[in-house]
Amino acid sequence: MKIYTKTGDTGTTALFGGTRVPKHHIRIESYGTIDELNSHLGLIRDQDIDSLYKDILINIQDKLFTVGAILATDPEKAILKNGKERLNIQKISDEDIELLEQEIDSMNDVLPPMTHFVLPGGHQTVSFCHITRCVCRRAERLTAALNDLEPVEPNALIYLNRLSDYLFVLARKLTYDLQADEIKWIPKKS
Repeated sequence: MKIYTKTGDTGTTALFGGTRVPKHHIRIESYGTIDELNSHLGLIRDQDIDSLYKDILINIQDKLFTVGAILATDPEKAILKNGKERLNIQKISDEDIELLEQEIDSMNDVLPPMTHFVLPGGHQTVSFCHITRCVCRRAERLTAALNDLEPVEPNALIYLNRLSDYLFVLARKLTYDLQADEIKWIPKKS
């Protein structure tokens, strides 16, 4: 597989299905941000964290490749002439979303109740998690904006929403595991 093709030298790229669009197209921004999110997840996975978190993160990274493939497919060319889907991979399932919810609930069960917003930070690993959460929210916003223009598979959008929740709770759980300080944001009265 050749890495450079020179077909994008004029500022366009091809979607799965062959349609060429500008590299700044909202669809490209959406799946490009998914790729960025996936890289940040790899950074969290590279930290000294429990192997359970690493296994879940690998699962999430796999699902994000699926989301990226969905977003990279031209919806007008998603169905072939023979009626089959061009993208022949498992989509994001209800079970994928439920796994994130189960992990959120499991972590929350051992955490102290949240009474205030918390300031990101306290430990480098926790900070990586908060940065990743922010990238996830951006990916979700871009995908939602794309969905306003062209329909996106609903479970892909739901997955991104739940993933940002998971990453927030993971940041809190890592704070707990690493015995780092969780600094509450308490607004100052004027």
